[in-house]
Amino acid sequence: MQDIEPHYNWRNLYIASEDPRSPFSGYQNSEVYFTDQIYNFLIHPQWDNIGSETLFLKVLFADYNQGFAVIEMFGEWNDLLHNDIMTLKRNIIELMIAEGITKFILICENVLNFHADFDSDDYYAEWQEELEEGWIAILNARDHVLSEMSRHGIDHYLVMGGKLNALSWRTRHPRQLFAKIEELVMRRLSL
Repeated sequence: MQDIEPHYNWRNLYIASEDPRSPFSGYQNSEVYFTDQIYNFLIHPQWDNIGSETLFLKVLFADYNQGFAVIEMFGEWNDLLHNDIMTLKRNIIELMIAEGITKFILICENVLNFHADFDSDDYYAEWQEELEEGWIAILNARDHVLSEMSRHGIDHYLVMGGKLNALSWRTRHPRQLFAKIEELVMRRLSL
């Protein structure tokens, strides 16, 4: 797991720790020391800690004029044991919404498992309600992660599956990626 690192080809365009409007403004990742782990597995030091034991992320790009952010997720998204959606929502998302981000692209190919809280989807509903005209899109999630999200109704709040689950994103400029995803999302929402 220590070899899985966040996408770095957009660092010439955006670095969250250097963005004064980012929740990670001033955040310093170690270049050599492995300080975080998921269970007993050390993870690459470039992942940002959001306060969860199992879920880490990297804000790859934020555009405040167009109101979107691309966030790469990593680890186990565990709402059942760790209430990761609450941690993500309170520690990261709310701060980004306050800065005008209303469209979230969550790259989930490195989300290894998803465990829903069987009794509540309140934070997902709250997140969606706060976006007004915005949306949350899940890209390239593993089939079992999509299945678990759908089984628990999380897909009512997130746009996922279909063409969003086979999208080549690494070779695109972030604004091109946003345009493509917005096109797919708007098509889906208009059905």
